[in-house]
Amino acid sequence: MEAQKSQRGGIQVIPRPKSWRLGESSPWFESQNRKIEITQVVKALTNRVPSGIRGRIPTGEERDAAVLVCIYDEHEPHLILTRRSPNLSSHRHEVSFPGGRVEDSDFDLWATACRESNEEIGIKTEGLKPLGRLDPIVTVGSRSLIHPFVTILPERPDLDPNTSEVEKVIHVPMTELLLDEVWREEEWELPNGWVSITFFELEGDTVWGATALMIRQLLTLSLGLSDNYGRFPKEESKEGNKF
Repeated sequence: MEAQKSQRGGIQVIPRPKSWRLGESSPWFESQNRKIEITQVVKALTNRVPSGIRGRIPTGEERDAAVLVCIYDEHEPHLILTRRSPNLSSHRHEVSFPGGRVEDSDFDLWATACRESNEEIGIKTEGLKPLGRLDPIVTVGSRSLIHPFVTILPERPDLDPNTSEVEKVIHVPMTELLLDEVWREEEWELPNGWVSITFFELEGDTVWGATALMIRQLLTLSLGLSDNYGRFPKEESKEGNKF
């Protein structure tokens, strides 16, 4: 099965297996409300703590990492994403939230998210406070347990990205992420069974994997929707994995 052609999407290589199929529609497909206000985000995320771990079941060998989900209001809520440099040894051109792995000098996971974000995109983190947290996600390739922290910025920030790590800083309106043409879910057949993969196809970039799961949860929480991602037919999988 060949991937569908689209004017949207990035140039990074998606490691699809030979056997895959299109998945389900977005959790907000039938929703009449396709707009998100900053007040909705604040209400949904204020003091939120993780309700579980997403992705694969952790083995205990994963390394902790933390990312900063920065949101600012400019007529509507925007997210700040980064496209990784093509000069890096892995994950070239991939889109993610700024952040990275914990270092011994970090006081806590919030400190990790702030330090890494400052190093990557030059964001000023003094005075920033965590609004709430999304669920941690276990990644397969990097063997990390990623802890996402949501924070509200007072305005669109002036950034100074580290060009050795970041090719581009991407500012994305949250409402754009709700468009039908942006959403895609695929189901891949892997050695452990079928897994569902979330994609957001932006103009010139593809968001997928752990970052897409974070965005998916952020959107559903902000809209007050439930999300059954990872659900598969009973005859094919007793328990779906989520990526």
